[in-house]
Amino acid sequence: MNPTSGLPISHDDLALAFDLAPVGLCVSRQRVIQHCNAALAAMFGFAPDELAGQSLACLYPSSREFENIGSRGWAAMRETGRYSDERIMRHHSGRLFWCHVSGRSLDQNDPFACAVWMFEDISAKRPVQADLTAREREIVQFLATGETSKQIARRLGISPRTVEAHRARMIKKLGVSSAGELISRLVGVL
Repeated sequence: MNPTSGLPISHDDLALAFDLAPVGLCVSRQRVIQHCNAALAAMFGFAPDELAGQSLACLYPSSREFENIGSRGWAAMRETGRYSDERIMRHHSGRLFWCHVSGRSLDQNDPFACAVWMFEDISAKRPVQADLTAREREIVQFLATGETSKQIARRLGISPRTVEAHRARMIKKLGVSSAGELISRLVGVL
């Protein structure tokens, strides 16, 4: 029911809202895109009909990131029914960009059976600053939220020393002099 007019909301209205949403939207089953709107397709450089039936993996920089983020997302959705993060994604052309992603599962017991996802390109405020490896992109995702090396190591199943080594390489790649400057550069402040 439409609260302002008191009239029922039609299926056509819902389809129109999905199709014209200013952010990318898709419905997935077992991490395969069933339907997406034009905003999602354009954000990733596809025509909407090209993405139907494709694995969400085609939007990730690497299969490793698809698997690792999927594992974290599955665990969170199993617990709460929702998952949200900011991560680096891949345009069809190969260009990388920062993206805010939020999802909600239809069934918390089987989170990937059916889920609705929202993608928002945040590269204008957080540009990708360097050519990072898959592991560095994973670490950056957590550095950008303020997590410590120990917390990141626990999440990724690696040692804190390995996280520190990656952080040191990223400091060198980006030409900054401290971890604080690195984080500022990564989140688009510098």
